[in-house]
Amino acid sequence: MNTFERKEYRLERDYVGDVQIAADKLYGVNSVRGFDNLSVSPLTVAHYAEFRNAFAQCKWAAALANLDSGVLARDQCNAIVQACKDVIDGQCDDSLIVDLLEGSGGTSTNMNFNEVIANRAQQVLGHAAGSYDIIHPNDHVNISQSTNDVYPAAMKIATYAMFGPLISEVELLAKQFDQKAEQFADVLHLGRTCLQDGQPMRLGQVFSGYASLTHRLAAELANVRDKLRTLPLGGTAIGTGFGAPPAYRTFAFAHLEAITGVVYQAPSNPFDAMQNMDVFSRVSAELRTCSASLAKVASDLTVLSSGPVGGIGELKLPEAQAGSSIMPGKVNPVLPMAMIQLSFAVIGNDVAVAQAVQYGELEINHFEPVVASRVFDSITLLTNGIQRFREKCVAGITADVARNEQHLTESMAVATALVPTLGYAQVSKLARQSVAQGRSLLTILEESGILSRAEAMAAINKASYPVFNN
Repeated sequence: MNTFERKEYRLERDYVGDVQIAADKLYGVNSVRGFDNLSVSPLTVAHYAEFRNAFAQCKWAAALANLDSGVLARDQCNAIVQACKDVIDGQCDDSLIVDLLEGSGGTSTNMNFNEVIANRAQQVLGHAAGSYDIIHPNDHVNISQSTNDVYPAAMKIATYAMFGPLISEVELLAKQFDQKAEQFADVLHLGRTCLQDGQPMRLGQVFSGYASLTHRLAAELANVRDKLRTLPLGGTAIGTGFGAPPAYRTFAFAHLEAITGVVYQAPSNPFDAMQNMDVFSRVSAELRTCSASLAKVASDLTVLSSGPVGGIGELKLPEAQAGSSIMPGKVNPVLPMAMIQLSFAVIGNDVAVAQAVQYGELEINHFEPVVASRVFDSITLLTNGIQRFREKCVAGITADVARNEQHLTESMAVATALVPTLGYAQVSKLARQSVAQGRSLLTILEESGILSRAEAMAAINKASYPVFNN
């Protein structure tokens, strides 16, 4: 026997008309309008937990600040706070339906959260969703606020939270490069410039450069992260704070610190904070710099591991997977390739952020959703990509010591190392002889009795260490 579940609906109305909403959903008419008009991507405002949580944290702090200010009753405040906690726990994700990339300047996002929190608070107090007789999305959840101060505040809080794991991953990668620098400290290596033979060095020195770069990337990410702690919260629509009680902003920041564990602060100029999003230009630029820098390192690893017969082959990368559907036994450097590829995406995201920051108009920037979506995407790509790059590639890199030394000793790069011992003129003459005869310079030196191989190698070893003492 077939049974059919009877679905119940409620009606909500706005100036456009009536909307039928499933009774078990917590969103309201404004959320439906935003969903119907502005759904363009596969991601909703609940996709990134940090953004969802940040919005709920702002509403939570606002409710407590409104209680302190005497504009919200205690039972209303407590219900809103519980609803915010439920949102943070992920219990309301199926009702957070607005597209992350919505084009309403954040209003649809703010109202989606207002309606979900209001309806959940109604339920907490024993009332039906959609009645709004005790908790109203605008009159209670959104009181003393505007989309224009809450949305950018939530963006900053979410970005600050997402930066934590990213910085940790970059620091772990730096430490992994440190270990490789120590592991390869005594491996002679042919340094190259312009893809041509250069001078003798140590393979460990190559990796120490990668390590130093990566430590610096982590430090710069941490530095720009700190700039996210200034929030426009309390500025309401355009920075005047109109609609909020006099002490509201002070109360809100105190509660936000208690909720998040992070010391956020009000801007020195609230109008600047509402008008400009230059901090996200800086944030995105550091993400771009991080991705481009690590792509350069990944490219180096690809070149140095090329082969195994027809390439350089001085490094051996872990074999991750088959590299071809037609060429048996081929293994590609897929992890470095993935790092390079994701850098293209992060750089593209940075262009979108720059455009959005530029095209803010007058008192606000209404292109915040695209900035949020692109910055969150870049952070996610880098966090996940760096973790896999470190764990599946860098940690398992080994050196072909013999091949490194062979490439160096058979190269004209050793000529530079011999100049302090033999002088430029004699080394130049021997170098031309080496090229003309197609024999290594070390062989010619030993056969002519000018220098033994051991003496030549001693000169090469000396040349491969820095001349400075620090």
